[in-house]
Amino acid sequence: MIDAITPLDATALAAHRDELAELLLAVVADGSSLGFLADLDHAGAAAWWDSLLPAVEDGSLALWVSRTGPDGRIDGTVSWYRESKPNGRHRAELRKLMVHPAARGRGTARALLAEAEEAAARAGVVLLFLDTETGSGAERVYRSAGWTEAGTIPDYATDPAGRLRPTTLFYKRPNQHR
Repeated sequence: MIDAITPLDATALAAHRDELAELLLAVVADGSSLGFLADLDHAGAAAWWDSLLPAVEDGSLALWVSRTGPDGRIDGTVSWYRESKPNGRHRAELRKLMVHPAARGRGTARALLAEAEEAAARAGVVLLFLDTETGSGAERVYRSAGWTEAGTIPDYATDPAGRLRPTTLFYKRPNQHR
């Protein structure tokens, strides 16, 4: 059971950067393809979270974390980036849905996804889209949450081990209930 899902503003992101870096390291070490390779270290993970600060601060990136358990540590995150071009302000890209390997199977990913979708609808986003490694656990989560497959691109990115993997594109209209 998830204790809390909360948005992070830039101040909270900076305050929790090291905890978020540890989450990212654990997820990548477990083999999740999030744009990083297996040699990711704490400094690199922390720097990546720091790179998000301007977008969180200006509101173009919305970010949530989940906390589960007695220690209240962050065990999951999801974000979406709102398109800034005039002809695309109605859409956002869902990014970096990740759940710590020790917290999987408890509904955390689904709860984070639902929160991001509901917030998108409240913000006037009418279309969410994403890409995820074909055949991954994340792909199963998106399918079960009602996302529609738009296609697959072969050899799109490498997994953390450096092997080329396909990606599946999905979209969802957040104002349409699951």
